[in-house]
Amino acid sequence: MILIVAKSIIKKECIEEYKNLVKELIEKSRKEEGNISYDLHQDINNPQAFVFVEYWKDIESIEAHNNSEHFKRIIPEINKIRESAEAVRYEKLDY
Repeated sequence: MILIVAKSIIKKECIEEYKNLVKELIEKSRKEEGNISYDLHQDINNPQAFVFVEYWKDIESIEAHNNSEHFKRIIPEINKIRESAEAVRYEKLDY
């Protein structure tokens, strides 16, 4: 299982636009094969800061997600209103 933590800082004047854009991304991503969970969180102290916490079955599922129609269409729109972004992938250790 792969965990992705994807952080974004959104332009202050674009927070509502961002929330509207990610609705479709979340709904469709949750239906993808290999998706275990796909959740968005907003920082309590900094409303411009958001983090996606995603769990995927494997790397192939993530690659399919990154090549999906909705991802390729929505992410460029999000990039226009982001100040910064960082994504880190973690592999679950089975102990």
